Amino acid sequence: MLSLLAWEEEHWTRGVVRIAGVDEVGMGPLAGPVVAAAAILHPHDRIDGVNDSKQLDAEERTRLAEIIRSRAVAIGIGEASVEEIGRINILQAGLLAMRRALLALSPEPELVLVDARKIDGLPWPQEARIKADASVHCVACASVVAKVHRDAMMTALDETYPGYGFAQHKGYGTPAHLEALERLGPSPIHRSTFHWGGRQLTLFGS
Repeated sequence: MLSLLAWEEEHWTRGVVRIAGVDEVGMGPLAGPVVAAAAILHPHDRIDGVNDSKQLDAEERTRLAEIIRSRAVAIGIGEASVEEIGRINILQAGLLAMRRALLALSPEPELVLVDARKIDGLPWPQEARIKADASVHCVACASVVAKVHRDAMMTALDETYPGYGFAQHKGYGTPAHLEALERLGPSPIHRSTFHWGGRQLTLFGS
C-alpha cells in the first residue's frame, strides 16, 4: 500500500513546498451548508491516524482535527449556504465552498491537490485524483477538519432549530430526521431543492 504522503513527496522532491489539500463535506444532507477545508502541512510531516473522515469516529476526528490545526502551515475554511445550494445546485456549491477554503489560506499554496474534480477560478495549478480523501495525506487532513467544523455548526444549529435532531444526525436523512420533517415541516436551513419522503422540500417552504 502506498504511503499517504507518496503524491506529495513527488512534488516536494521537485521543490514544490506549499501543497494544499482540499475537500468538502455535507453534500448529501437535507439541511445545512456545504463546508470545505483546505490544509497546507509542513513537508514530510505525517500525522498518524489521519484517514478519510468518513472512516473515523467522531471522537477520533475531533482529536485529529486539533492536531492538524496545531501543526498545519495554514488552514482555510469555506462554506456554501443553503440559499446558494438552491440557486446553483449542490455540485457547484461544493466546488464554491472548496474555492473559498483555498482562497482563505495564508500563505497561499503553490499547488492544490483535490479529490476527483477540477475547481474553476483558482490562481494556482491543481491536480485531481479519485478517492484522494483516503489516499493523499493533505486531502485527508482537510477532510477531517471540514467534517469536524461542519458537525460543530450543525450541533449549534440544533439549538436554533430544536426538534429536528441536528446535533445527532447533522442534517442527514435518518429515520428520526424524516419523522421530524413530517411532524414539523422544513426549517429555514433545510435545502429547498432536496427531496424527502418522495416530496420536494420547496413544496413546504424553504
